[in-house]
Amino acid sequence: MERLQKVIAQAGVASRRNAEKLIAEGKVKVNGQVVTELGTKVGIADKIEVNGIPLAEEEKRYFLFYKPRGVISAVKDDKNRKVVTDYFAHVPERLYPVGRLDYDTSGLLLLSNDGEFTHLLTHPRHEIRKTYVAKVKGIPLREALKKLEKGIVLEDGKTAPAKVKLMTVEKGKNSAIVEITIHEGRNRQVRRMLEAIGHPVLKLKREQLAFLDLYGLNAGEYRELTPHEVKRLKVLAQTGQ
Repeated sequence: MERLQKVIAQAGVASRRNAEKLIAEGKVKVNGQVVTELGTKVGIADKIEVNGIPLAEEEKRYFLFYKPRGVISAVKDDKNRKVVTDYFAHVPERLYPVGRLDYDTSGLLLLSNDGEFTHLLTHPRHEIRKTYVAKVKGIPLREALKKLEKGIVLEDGKTAPAKVKLMTVEKGKNSAIVEITIHEGRNRQVRRMLEAIGHPVLKLKREQLAFLDLYGLNAGEYRELTPHEVKRLKVLAQTGQ
């Protein structure tokens, strides 16, 4: 979310100070309603009019980003930590993360300025497959992994069945690499699932989202999605297939 006067200024309609004056004079509407409060915040899905004229709609942009660890999935942070949009400083459009990855989780994250696209991909009823690779403490037994495959009870309810594979075992380090695919998007879900079977996560990376992967990218790099990829994602979200 951004302050309304900042969005108006970014659209080139007026300076931020003049935008504040326009708001105070009742000349700005958000979603058809006059707004006079300067602290009002708006998102990418909000329709803004100034003097009865809609703000020019930004070109829709869609990016696949390899988020490094230690970066916040947000546009700003009150502790001044690095955020994902810092990597897109030269992109003129107002980008927002599509969903999120934890601060200490790396991997595939989408960013866009298309509010409908963001809603479509993050709505709970639209099941988008997400594959993670986790380094865990200890070596999970097959019986423990089967619990995850069937669904396991967490504090916010039972998880949907997951696809789980033991990739490698490091007996000397008493650790293992586990691949897990889920369709839900609960907060820190993969970490909580693995901790629930007694194998806390030491390192976590999202490798895939639907048919997308990180091929050719290093941490901190990104590429723009093709129109065909965007269309496929929308179809997947709408059909659940």
